[in-house]
Amino acid sequence: MDDIVKQAMAKWPNVPDCYGWLALDARGAWRMRDERAQHLNLPGDKVTQAALLAFINRNYEVDSRGCWFFQNGPQRVFLNLEATPYIARTDPLQGLTVQTGEALAPQAAYLTETGSLIVSAGTIVAQVDDRDVVQLLAAMQLDGKPAGDDALLGWIEGAPGRLTVTIGTSELEVERVAGSEVASRFGFIRLPQPD
Repeated sequence: MDDIVKQAMAKWPNVPDCYGWLALDARGAWRMRDERAQHLNLPGDKVTQAALLAFINRNYEVDSRGCWFFQNGPQRVFLNLEATPYIARTDPLQGLTVQTGEALAPQAAYLTETGSLIVSAGTIVAQVDDRDVVQLLAAMQLDGKPAGDDALLGWIEGAPGRLTVTIGTSELEVERVAGSEVASRFGFIRLPQPD
């Protein structure tokens, strides 16, 4: 967290929290959601200004409830999460990175019934950007053999077998997880509300 943010928090300790104005979409874009976007349940406008993106990335945190927020000076701006608290993308040099720019070396992998790939490492839980999933699906093996489309769909539907994915130099066993259970399994809240 930036020092200037810590100073603002100390100077103005009772600034009310903000809900609904900022979101993280399933492709890792921060989105500003004005009153119209909130009222019409629209995704909002992508944040594209480099300095603001860097500021959000540096001051992105989670509270004890599992609600993710951006500490904007003395105010906590709670995030609506379309998918997970982090979104991973493939990177030719680092393997995977998340939207905050950090490299991610996954320790576990999960696949939902809709084909969403979730990876985790320590406290980071990230859905892989759907535009990058195809590359990782090609790196999957079922019982030691390349997992073709039919075999992969069968596994997703419950067929037996050991599914693995190779990310970088790590081979990870893939577990099934229901999309509706991702947030509870990993302890985060997608749409935070005031207490």
